[in-house]
Amino acid sequence: MASTGARAVALARHAKLWLVPSLLCGLVAVVLSLLYMGGILNPTGHLHRLPIALVNGDHSAPLPGQPQNVGVQVSRAIVAGTPGSTVDWRQVTGDEARDQLSSGKVYGALIVPEGFTSSVAALATGRATQRPTLTVLTNPGLGSLGSSIAAQISQNAAHQASLAIGQQLTATAPVGTAAGRLLLADPLAVTTQVGHPIGSHSGLGLSAFYYTLLAVLTGFVGGNIIHNGVDGALGYSDTEFGPWHTRRPTVPISRTQTLLLKMIMTAGIMLLTTTLVMICAIAILGMDAPHQALLWVFSYCASLAVGLGVQAINAALGGIGQLVSMFVFIALALPSSGATVPLQAVPGFYRFLGTFEPMRQLSDGIRAIVFFDARSDAGLTRAWIMIAIGIALALAFGFAMTRYYDRKGLHRWTPQPE
Repeated sequence: MASTGARAVALARHAKLWLVPSLLCGLVAVVLSLLYMGGILNPTGHLHRLPIALVNGDHSAPLPGQPQNVGVQVSRAIVAGTPGSTVDWRQVTGDEARDQLSSGKVYGALIVPEGFTSSVAALATGRATQRPTLTVLTNPGLGSLGSSIAAQISQNAAHQASLAIGQQLTATAPVGTAAGRLLLADPLAVTTQVGHPIGSHSGLGLSAFYYTLLAVLTGFVGGNIIHNGVDGALGYSDTEFGPWHTRRPTVPISRTQTLLLKMIMTAGIMLLTTTLVMICAIAILGMDAPHQALLWVFSYCASLAVGLGVQAINAALGGIGQLVSMFVFIALALPSSGATVPLQAVPGFYRFLGTFEPMRQLSDGIRAIVFFDARSDAGLTRAWIMIAIGIALALAFGFAMTRYYDRKGLHRWTPQPE
């Protein structure tokens, strides 16, 4: 039987048919490339006030002829030797450093130990049994990259401090063997330890980010599935499975009631998806996850906020709403989440996005639950506040737009004249 209707090759010759898809696809490619690659290519070059604790535990008396002990001199030299505003050295006590590591407020710590001045003096007189040691503490709960950057900065600072002390020692120490003078030129040892341990099934600190990604994706993808499924079931769009095509009778329903139905279904289906994500990640794969009940409640609210936002944007913008919500919840959110690359190591544009983009807020909350004992000051309180704001905005925006359309008589079942 001969085919009827238009021919694809003939239609492909029409430039207007190519125009809009080409522009949109090109724009998406450009924006996504700039967003994703621009945020990760040069993290050390974009450092801005990366928080690292600096602890001077040395309370020894100063060396003869020196106004301060060596611990104070080292601490001041480290702060003064940091270029620009790349690092926020937080000079705190040992207890305060441990608290900030445990609440995710610092990416690491550099510790000058007790009796440090005495150890340096013993080295200069040849009575030392071991090299004075500075300790670098890491915080893997804030992500492997952020913790690694902080450790590298601390190690470099400790090395520079060692060279500075070495200059003083070689200038004042009596002439000794070549090996002894070489030791005095770089006298300090540096050891690295985990400052706030996490479990072995934590993806080197990335499990919280990927769990957040699952919560966002289930809300985003689930919201769009519900949106399309309801439109198909109510007769406002075609339903196709391979060669099978159906178009149900149109159900006369207002835009507001349609949005309400989609939001009710979103709230119900997110219960299922949140539970399944937890079963797969924790029960089957063994992800380290304390406070599981709290994690479930938080994850459900996170997915719900995203899902309701998707429904609101789709209701307001129609077909292009799915593209817009993809940018809001995925494209702009991922590079500004601060979960893989710290926000202090990305350009300022991403730090600005991170103040309101949902994935940053949700990532901080899940990270606080999984790695920092669900402490409110580890980002959990702020995350709850931002979830509440997100849900309120989704409800207000979505229903305001649909009620406006309904009042204007822009019903979906009424054919609009061209």
